[in-house]
Parts: sequence; C-alpha cells; structure tokens
Amino acid sequence: MAAINNILIRSIFTILLGILLAVWPEAAITYLVVTIGILFLIPGVLTLVKYFTQDRGKTSVIFPIEAAGSILFGGWLVIMPQFFVNIIMYLLGALLILGGIQQLIFLVSARKTHIVPVGFFIMPVLIVLTGILIMAYPFSIAATTFIVFGAASIIYGVSEFINWYQFRRGVY
Repeated sequence: MAAINNILIRSIFTILLGILLAVWPEAAITYLVVTIGILFLIPGVLTLVKYFTQDRGKTSVIFPIEAAGSILFGGWLVIMPQFFVNIIMYLLGALLILGGIQQLIFLVSARKTHIVPVGFFIMPVLIVLTGILIMAYPFSIAATTFIVFGAASIIYGVSEFINWYQFRRGVY
C-alpha cells in the first residue's frame, strides 16, 4: 500500500512541477538558481557550526576555508540569481558557437582529401545558429527549455497517475 501511495504522491508532485515550469518558466529558472545556492549554503553552514562547536583540545583542525567559500558562493547565488542565469546561458551559447565552428573547420579541411556531402554541414551550421540565438536571447531560450521540460513532466505525471489507477483497479 505504501508503494501505491508513493506513486500517487510522486505523480501529483510531478504534474504540479510540470504545470509550474510550463506556466512560469522565468520564475522557475530563478528558483532553480536559488535552490542551487541553498544547496551550497547548507553544507557550508553545517561545517562551520561543527568547526565552532568542536572541542579545541581534542583535535587540531584548521579553519574550513572551503565551507566559508561555499557559504559565500551560495549566498551570492541566492542574492543575485538572475546574474548567474544569464552567465550560464551565455556560456552555453559560446560553447555551441565554438563547437559548431570547430565542426565546420574540420569538415572544410576534410574536403581537401575526401568528398564531403553538403548535408554534413547542416548540423554544424544549426549548432552555430543555436549558439547565436542563445547569446542574443539568453533568458527566453532558457524559458522555452523549461516549458518543454514542464510539458514532459506533466505527461510523465499523468502516465504515473494512470498506472497507479490501473494497478489499484487490478487491471495490471
């Protein structure tokens, strides 16, 4: 019975997550960065609390600098999430442009010794164009990704719910 309830709860949360991502993708991006920031903050705070509450006479542990760095970086993510969303999208766009150009250079140099059909150039050109689009419109491209992910989550959640319902009825 617990497994059935877990499936039902998982499907409901997945559907809700999908709806939130599809309806408010811009907010979802920001909250994702904030969540990552919190995930950096928690271990840093726990490590510093442990450091300051330990008995100094028993251990000779040096100050955990990585914990302080984790807290600072996590705090920065929480305070300025939009800054990091744009940086991530610009980096992704730049990587796609460089990767597409590298593929085009390889294909052009391969034409010197081999016959390379024009169709081989389509994907690298599309990769470069995608990178340029991401660089030009970083936030709207990220939002579109979250909309697609949200729709997929809704479909997954609905199929989980249908499976749970069929299992409960004894169809499976």
